[in-house]
Amino acid sequence: MSRDVRVLAQWCDDPTEAPLSIDLRIDPESGAVVGRWDAFGAFDLNGRNCRPFVLRDDGALEFGDGAHGKRPPTRTNIREIAIRVGGNFSVCWNEEDSGLYRIVKVAVLGAKDGVP
Repeated sequence: MSRDVRVLAQWCDDPTEAPLSIDLRIDPESGAVVGRWDAFGAFDLNGRNCRPFVLRDDGALEFGDGAHGKRPPTRTNIREIAIRVGGNFSVCWNEEDSGLYRIVKVAVLGAKDGVP
């Protein structure tokens, strides 16, 4: 049986800059992302500079800015890791700029205690 969770992650270089939130379906035992459908999330949820995105099957992040196909897509390997607090994944903004993110919370969607 799978679980729908909200993953909160922080940029390892500066946890106050560009936090990430994404909703995923995971296997609760292995932490593996289940399914290859699109997932939705956002960077920087401080209410001032929110950048919502769609995570595609291939790891591409699309921001809806019309730039898809005009430049290399932003990519992440979050689908390839076990979704657990303390887990790390990368976000590659372009060929020269990338960042390492650390998962700081995994909360079951709709749960009040947040524990998967």
